[in-house]
Amino acid sequence: MEKLLIDLLHEYGYIILFIWSIMEGESGLVMAGVMVHTGDMNMGIAIATAASGGFLGDQIYFYIGRFNRSFILKIMKTQRRKFALATLLLKKYGWIIIFIQRYLYGLRTIIPMSIGTTKYSLFQFAIINFFSAIVWASITITLAYIFGKEILTILNFVKEHFIFILPFVVLAIIGIAYYFHITTKK
Repeated sequence: MEKLLIDLLHEYGYIILFIWSIMEGESGLVMAGVMVHTGDMNMGIAIATAASGGFLGDQIYFYIGRFNRSFILKIMKTQRRKFALATLLLKKYGWIIIFIQRYLYGLRTIIPMSIGTTKYSLFQFAIINFFSAIVWASITITLAYIFGKEILTILNFVKEHFIFILPFVVLAIIGIAYYFHITTKK
């Protein structure tokens, strides 16, 4: 299974990175940075691919909010608090929240959709989103490239001791989810 995954990354790495960047991103960018470190990817192409995918993904989410406002608000009833938080963050911080939203865990897709439901300028969102995607891809891939050896060491350790690390991962995920639940309640 591991060999299959590595073979797929070697053959379709840029395509996987592009699609992953549309949907989520960070783990895909770290993977790309490590592959640049091992010489399996080109730094410039990886950054351009990830930035393009990240830009396109957020534009899609913005358009979903813009042209399906009532539908989005209806199906996202469970995410109402996050939508409200995203709207408050936009009012309080303006364009800065658009620029940094890629790093806000749990709000990456909510913020562009939420902004799309407002009367925020499509052109202004696209410009800020474009530069944000470039900075996001550049920083994340470059850091993963620089720390590639350490990341590979950690991955090998996790692979060898997976059963002992799993409870800590589960507790961390529960803790993060609880923190965001409490934060969005306010």
